[in-house]
Amino acid sequence: MSSPPEPTWTRFFPPAGWLGGYRREWLPSDAVAGITLAAYAIPVSLAYAALAGLPPQIGVYGYMLGGIGYALLGASRQLAIGPTSAISLMIAGTVGMLAGGDAVRYAQIASLAAFAVAVLCLIAWMFKLSVLVRLVSDSILVGFKAGAGLTIIMSQLPSLFGVAGGGHNFFDRAVKLVGQLGAIDPLVLAVGAIALLLLLLGERLLPGKPVGITIVALAITMATLLGLPALGVPVTGKIPEGLPALGIPTFGLLEFDDLFPLAAGCVLLAYIEGVSAARSFAAKHGYPLDVRQEFLGLGAANLAAALGHGYPVAGGLSQSAVNDNAGARTPLALVICSVTLGLCLLFFTGLLTNLPKAVLAAIVFAAVYKLVDVRALLRMWQVSRIDFYAAAIALVAVLLLGILQGVLLAAIASIFLLLARASRPNVAFLGRLPGTGRYSDSARHEGVEPLVGIVAFRPEASLLYINAETILDTVLIALRTSPDIRLVVCDLSASPYIDLAGARMLHELYDELASRKVTFCIAGAHAQLRDLLRAEGLGEKTDSGQWLRSLDGVLEEQATTAQRTI
Repeated sequence: MSSPPEPTWTRFFPPAGWLGGYRREWLPSDAVAGITLAAYAIPVSLAYAALAGLPPQIGVYGYMLGGIGYALLGASRQLAIGPTSAISLMIAGTVGMLAGGDAVRYAQIASLAAFAVAVLCLIAWMFKLSVLVRLVSDSILVGFKAGAGLTIIMSQLPSLFGVAGGGHNFFDRAVKLVGQLGAIDPLVLAVGAIALLLLLLGERLLPGKPVGITIVALAITMATLLGLPALGVPVTGKIPEGLPALGIPTFGLLEFDDLFPLAAGCVLLAYIEGVSAARSFAAKHGYPLDVRQEFLGLGAANLAAALGHGYPVAGGLSQSAVNDNAGARTPLALVICSVTLGLCLLFFTGLLTNLPKAVLAAIVFAAVYKLVDVRALLRMWQVSRIDFYAAAIALVAVLLLGILQGVLLAAIASIFLLLARASRPNVAFLGRLPGTGRYSDSARHEGVEPLVGIVAFRPEASLLYINAETILDTVLIALRTSPDIRLVVCDLSASPYIDLAGARMLHELYDELASRKVTFCIAGAHAQLRDLLRAEGLGEKTDSGQWLRSLDGVLEEQATTAQRTI
C-alpha cells in the first residue's frame, strides 16, 4: 500500500521535510557547526558592517536574523546566510549618496533596501525568474568577482595603513592612497599586517578552524594590555548590548527609482552567489536543490534582517564552507548559530570595545583576496577569448563604476554575450565518412569524401532572426568558391527551432539558387520546423516529403532521380 502524497504546502516549507526525517545523532554535528559558524561570523560581520558604513552590531544582526529566516524557507541544508563583502561595498557606494550624510537616514535606507530585496525575491519566485538569472555566465562572474575583490581590497588599505583614504572608485581610491603614503601610521600598519599574516597562516595551516575569532580575541587582549587606543590606534568602540528591536523599515525615504537599482543588484548578486554555493553542497551531500525555492529562502532572510534594522544579506561560499566543514547536517545549525550570536549580543559585546579597526580590515582582506582568480582569467584567455573579453568587461566595469553599476552592466554584458554567440553559429559543410552513410563537418574532420556537385550544409543552431543573415552569407560565400554546383541540401537535424526570419532566409536561399538553376532541398527537419516551414510556404518550393528524411536518404533519392533523367 503506497503512502499518501505529501501536502502541496510542504514543498514551499522545507523544514517539513528535514525536520520530519531528523535524526538524533545529527544534533551534536549541527550544534558544533552552529557554534563554529558563530565564531566565524562575529569578526566577519563586524568587518563587513564597517565596510558597509554601518555600526558593527548591524552585521551581527544580519547573521543572526538572516540565518533564522533562511532556515525557515531555504532549500539548502548547508548554506550560511549573512552580510557579504560585495553587497556591503554596494551598500557603502550607493546608500551614502542617497543618505546625504545623515547617519540615521543611512541606516534606515540600508534596512529598507533589505526589505526591497525580500519583495523582489517574492516577485521573482512568483514569476519563476530563476531562468533569467542563469543568463549571467560564469565568465562574467569571474570578472565581476575579480573587480569586486580588487575594489574591496583597495577600500580596506587605508584602514590597514592608518590613513584617511577616500575616492569613488578603484582608480580614484588608488590615486588618493598613493598621495597619503607619507602619512602612514607605523603602529596601525604593524597591527594590521600581523593580523593579516596570522589569518593567512591560519587559513593554510588550520583550515576549517575558527582562526578569525581567535585572532580577534588576541588582538583585543594585546590592544588592552598595551594601551593601543591611547596610542592612536582606531578601535571599534562601545558596541550596544542587547538584541535588535524588531520593526518595519521606515517607508517614504526614497523614490522607487532610487531604491530599485540597489535592490535589484543585491538580488542578482545574492541569488547567483547563493545558488552557486548551494548547488555545490547539494551535489556533495546527494540531495536535490530547488533553485526556485532559493528565492523564498533569500527573501525570508532579507525580510528578517530588515525587521531587525539590518541590511541585505546573502548566502556565501566562504561562510557556508565553514558551516559544512564543521559538520552541519541541516539548517538547524543556522538556528543554533543565531542563538549563539544572540547570547553574545546580550552578554559579551563589551569585550569587543578595544578591537582595532586594522584587524577588521585584515579580516576583510583575507576573506576576499581569493575573489581575484588570476588562474581562471588566464585559462579563459587561452581557451575562449570571447569569455575572457566578457570577464574583462565585468572587471573593468566594477573598477570604474562600482559594485552596483558593475553587477548590472555585467548582467547586460552576459545577455549580449549570449546573443553574440547565437548570432555566429557554426555552419558545417558536410562530406561523407568513407564506407558509411554518415556525414561530418569537412573543416573539422580529415578524410571525409567531398560531395561532387553538391553542397550539403548543417546549421548547428536554431534558425533565428539573430543568426539567419549570417547563415545565409556563409552559404553564399561557399557557393561562390564551389564550381559546378547542381544541388544544395540544408540539413536541419541540428536546428531545434526556427522563427519567421529563419524561414524567410530559406526562401531567399531558394530564390538565389533558383536563379542559378540549382536544386534546393531540406532534410532532417523536426516536427516544429516542418509545421512552420509549411505555414511559410516552403512546401510549394521544395519537396516537403524530403524534410523528414536523413541527409543520406535525400542524396540517394536525388541521385536516383538524376539517373532516371539521363
